Amino acid sequence: MSAKKRTVSGALGGFIGFVAMSAVAGVLVTAAITPAIAVSGMAATNTINVFENLPDYLAIDQLSQKSNIYATNKEKKTVLLASFYDQNRVEVESDAISQFAKDAAIAGEDPRFYEHNGVDLQGTVRATVKTVSGSGTQGGSSITQQYVKNVLVQKCEVIDDKEKHDACYDTATKTTPDRKLKEMRLAIGVEKKYEKDDILRQYLNITGFGGTVYGIEAASNYYFGTTAAKLTLPQAASLVAIVNHPVKFQLDRPKSETNGAANGYAANKDRRDYILGEMLKHKKISQKDHDAAIKTAVEPKITEPSTGCQTAGSSAYFCDYVAKKLLNDPTFGEDRETRLLNFRRGGYNVYTTLDLDLQVAAIDTMNKHVPKVWSGGDVGGVVSSVQVGTGRVLAMVQNKDYSQDPAVQATGRNYSGLNYNTDKTEGGSLGFQPGSTYKVFTLGEWLKEGHTLNERADSRRKADWGTFQDSCAGPISFPGFNPRNDQNEGGTNYSALQSTVGSINTGFIGMAKKLDLCGIKKTAEAFGVHRADGKDLEKGASAVLGTNEVAPLTMAVAFAGIANKGKTCSPVVIDRITGPGGDELPVPKSKCTQSVTPDVAAGMTYAMQRVMTDGTGRSSNYGTYPNVPMIGKTGTTDGAKDTWMSGASSKVATVVGVVSVTGTLSQRKQHFDNGEQVSLARHEMWPDIMSVANAKYGGESFPEPTFKLIQAPQATVPDVRGKSMDEARAILSGAGFDAVDGGDIDSEMPAGTVAGTDPAGGTRTARGSTITIFTSNGQLKILPDVVGKTEAEATAALAGFKVNKKEEAVTDPSQVGKVISMDPGAGTGMKSGGAVTIVVGKLGAEPGKKP
Repeated sequence: MSAKKRTVSGALGGFIGFVAMSAVAGVLVTAAITPAIAVSGMAATNTINVFENLPDYLAIDQLSQKSNIYATNKEKKTVLLASFYDQNRVEVESDAISQFAKDAAIAGEDPRFYEHNGVDLQGTVRATVKTVSGSGTQGGSSITQQYVKNVLVQKCEVIDDKEKHDACYDTATKTTPDRKLKEMRLAIGVEKKYEKDDILRQYLNITGFGGTVYGIEAASNYYFGTTAAKLTLPQAASLVAIVNHPVKFQLDRPKSETNGAANGYAANKDRRDYILGEMLKHKKISQKDHDAAIKTAVEPKITEPSTGCQTAGSSAYFCDYVAKKLLNDPTFGEDRETRLLNFRRGGYNVYTTLDLDLQVAAIDTMNKHVPKVWSGGDVGGVVSSVQVGTGRVLAMVQNKDYSQDPAVQATGRNYSGLNYNTDKTEGGSLGFQPGSTYKVFTLGEWLKEGHTLNERADSRRKADWGTFQDSCAGPISFPGFNPRNDQNEGGTNYSALQSTVGSINTGFIGMAKKLDLCGIKKTAEAFGVHRADGKDLEKGASAVLGTNEVAPLTMAVAFAGIANKGKTCSPVVIDRITGPGGDELPVPKSKCTQSVTPDVAAGMTYAMQRVMTDGTGRSSNYGTYPNVPMIGKTGTTDGAKDTWMSGASSKVATVVGVVSVTGTLSQRKQHFDNGEQVSLARHEMWPDIMSVANAKYGGESFPEPTFKLIQAPQATVPDVRGKSMDEARAILSGAGFDAVDGGDIDSEMPAGTVAGTDPAGGTRTARGSTITIFTSNGQLKILPDVVGKTEAEATAALAGFKVNKKEEAVTDPSQVGKVISMDPGAGTGMKSGGAVTIVVGKLGAEPGKKP
């Protein structure tokens, strides 16, 4: 029974095969005559319409290629940082492909390539017979047909939806007569439009060589560490062998039992030797070359291509920032998905702004001073350098190893996927408080509003700073806000210059009291400052001291703007981009805006130079060689959690920070394992980087500010003694001074009235200075003038005071018994019971006589 069934089944199969063969035979006949018809012009008729018009996607056009990101070294040579690709492919022209590879492809895959018109009838018949007879699946496709199939597969590869991708792939690759028919028709169309050599070139560029390796150039790079142009005969044959069956013949699995290092990559060698035989058979090589190639061992030299920013090493975070720019900037596509596809498949060469001299200096000093992992806490080290006047980012480093793989990140705190230098939307963190480096924006607003560097502000520490002006939201107070100075400075009336040089917290809060908090915020924004988390800048009183979380790169851009005469240029990281054909493509340009007037900027740089020569930035300034004029500002957040050194020459701005990534620590109380106090690392790193910058870029003097910006106009302090406190404040305010209540003092003035001021009435001092008003407690009495009175009269007049008497010889009889002087003098205020000494005259000897 079973034998009978097999017989019926065999008969049925033969019948179906016969029918299938009949259909295919018709197709083959049509395919065979179509080229002749096409030549004669009959293809334009409606009678013969075997193949459809050639679709646009079959045009020999750009293929998916890897994109590269480069830096430039001091010799002006490009250095590859990283490549990105979905398919590792480098498309090359025909003259960049070894003739061995071309001949091997033809001999091994399509010996009659130059004879047929897109369809090899002999090969197709043979393959079809084997397929429909059930004796196995045979390829038999011509090189042109394989090109068509690869194009259809490439169409599928750009589909992100998995179900649609898989359905597309099945349609493009399934072994059915319908699919074969369509492939043949399209192949004939390709041959009508393109030269054979173009088809062969594009076939070698598009075909897969196993895994993500596509195209003859990438395959040559990957498998043999060479180029397609330099392939030897045995290498070329080995690569073409892979095309026939990539999984079976690829050469990057040395442990394979059938095609590995132990057996000399036997599977690949067998196929390679077959191809060499075919090349000899078709007279593409000599017997001598054939024999030598046969004897050559298959010895791959796997050269892993760089892929992703992790291959950029210590420049990985800069690379990541460039990649984010490519994905976020509309210059590269209408939406993020389009930009991603364009970048990973577009074959871009991206030449960045990275200065490898500065970058290496930043890497070296970071490795020397800030550990990746430290037992004292989770610290981050950051460096951002920006070119003044262009916005070009020259260096970007942090102390962590780069990885975007959560599994790798979980292996140790030395790994991070966050770029501490940039905003959250650009791969960064939520930012860090810049501390006192932020004070420069209050200084800028101070000068914008007509105040001067030597103008003073109330700098006393106090529990209640009262009401601050805020034009954005209205006047506001901050109960409980009671900042102290970092070094406990106790001055009461610092100038803006003194507050900047010494980074006096209370001095800047006093300055803010005279300003508009919203105005300070707007000045910061004018320099490109924004929160790293994308929220609006906070503008409370504490924000004056640097409590907004900001990215270090943002601060570097702002300091570059100050150094650039007040003109801020947005950051850029790409100098130029070329497409796969070498054409220059548009790149994002830096936008430069005048943040403050050049005069105001000159005042800011004047004060910030003093920070470097006389203030908190001295260590960084004196550690830099060669030394050019430099501006700077230091910053230390509450509890010394984060420390900063930010500054610039007229050419390069650099921000260096050591921050607490998680948790808190007091950098002034802790030391790294090398013995260095954590808070001082910034003053070691900043000079290392700026020394290289100064040597390479130089630096010019900053413009001198006008006398008007430095010296506050002088004014006379009004005498307000005897006035009420309110009257005194009004009079002093009208004269251009601020007034603060100095409390009660002992005075002869009526209790509650003004006893005096500091500086005193009648004194010339800087307009805008803070005048301290003292009120009287009424405890003093005015000493009457008793000179000339008798002793009795004087004693009576000084009732309530303790009178001490002294005598002094006089020659004038009229002065005898009279008070000739008193101490303290008349008009002096004195408390009751105070001692007053009177000197009374007594008769002395006449001239020339002894007493």
